[in-house]
Amino acid sequence: MTDFENHRDHLRGVAYRMLGSLSEADDAVQEAWLRLQRTDTSDVHNLRGWLTTVVARVCLDMLRSRTSRKEAPLEPREAGAAVGVDAEQELILADAVGLALLVVLDKLEPAERLAFVLHDTFAVPFDEIAGIIGRSPEATRQLASRARRRVQGSPPPEADLASQRGIVEQFIAALRSGDVEAIVAVLDPDVVVNVDGRELRGARAWATGAVAYGRAMKWARVAIVDGMPALVMAPHGQLQRVLRFEFADGKIVRAEIIADPARIEALEITVPA
Repeated sequence: MTDFENHRDHLRGVAYRMLGSLSEADDAVQEAWLRLQRTDTSDVHNLRGWLTTVVARVCLDMLRSRTSRKEAPLEPREAGAAVGVDAEQELILADAVGLALLVVLDKLEPAERLAFVLHDTFAVPFDEIAGIIGRSPEATRQLASRARRRVQGSPPPEADLASQRGIVEQFIAALRSGDVEAIVAVLDPDVVVNVDGRELRGARAWATGAVAYGRAMKWARVAIVDGMPALVMAPHGQLQRVLRFEFADGKIVRAEIIADPARIEALEITVPA
């Protein structure tokens, strides 16, 4: 118990930056303590690092659950509406982190937020973060880089955008031709595809299934979605699908297929002429 208490403030800081809510942060820290009680850590040489990983996993699950329920987190400014010591502590934490930063962090995807917070704030190596979020270290590095640009308010370098747009164009061309090998060529071998909350893994598995939609690709166009190259499908001018991508080493490492009209409406989409 004493060993855990030595790290409580650190864990609370990690969780608060991840969640933006003191009550949720305390819940995450408490869950880490419970997991510690259930786990034999006699072989753990870095308890602080082990606990940080546990808290990060708990926070990631909470953020994903929050996103799936489309619930908003507790806004930092609402902390003042509470009373007592907890309200004071939350105001202190919010002031230390920065309210403006918390607002920007809340706009990041869960994996982006975790990668940015753990690496840029707590210097956790990318290979360790990759194990938490289920991505490759390079893909994790790209997530953190993208999050950093959004936090700093700067767009991706034009060279990166041009290269990534070219990858999407190759992807569309391969789908239109029904060429499985050409599709596989633009995908990371371990690409992860999210479809309606389900995950499909592996380049060949996705490419083999995707060729069935080749005819529909006549409606596909490259677009800029939330500042990143993406694919949109708009039959007869009616936007029906958005495919968002993550890139690393010239490949698509992750894709998300969005069909829900409310989610599409919330996206910032620009279709180049």
